[in-house]
Amino acid sequence: MQTANSPDTAEMSAAGGRIQRSNSLAENVYEAIFAQLMALKIAPGSRITVDNLVKELDVSHTPIREALGRLEGEGLVLKTHLIGYRAAPQITRRRFDELYEMRLLLEPHAAAKAAAAMDEAKLNTLLAAAGVMSRREGKDDRLRYSNFARQDAIFHDKIMEFSENELIRQTLSHQHTHFHIFRLMYHSRVTEEALDEHEAILAAFGSADPDAAQEAMRVHIEHSRDRLLPAFD
Repeated sequence: MQTANSPDTAEMSAAGGRIQRSNSLAENVYEAIFAQLMALKIAPGSRITVDNLVKELDVSHTPIREALGRLEGEGLVLKTHLIGYRAAPQITRRRFDELYEMRLLLEPHAAAKAAAAMDEAKLNTLLAAAGVMSRREGKDDRLRYSNFARQDAIFHDKIMEFSENELIRQTLSHQHTHFHIFRLMYHSRVTEEALDEHEAILAAFGSADPDAAQEAMRVHIEHSRDRLLPAFD
């Protein structure tokens, strides 16, 4: 039987609760806090108290601070000298518009290039990433939502990698776009409709059709934008 001191892999709850000890404690603590940020349990702009997380997750200060440092690097947490940590505020409408304008300029073109260079190994990599997103294992909706956000970022990053333009890939990666846009709205529609759009992108890749891949990516990004716009109402 697993106990609080068991070395087995920890089972986390994004809605809160203690984290069981494991060999990858730092990673588990990071994932738990990440899930709370993505599902808005930790509200954007709110203060994050290390001591509260220590009590909630039943771990020491060290993995909490390591996780918060990593999240700071991803733009989800801000640290202020002598004040401490807080969740990054939601992106502004102007920033949102700028991000989607940039994505529409770069990602459809990159998808076309990736389709032209597609082979079986690359397609299998993308199919595997999409398959993880489509799973509905477990009962924790918040954890599934945060996992989808991460896998969505990986899926799009792999497409950028296969387009063989590292500058475009780095430009998009450094914005942490997917983490910020998924925090705008915690809703099943954000994931369910995206899965259908990913299928269209994958079909274009399966046919090695650059024009179809470019169009499918354009439609996906435009629909993603339209799904999230109500967050600013």
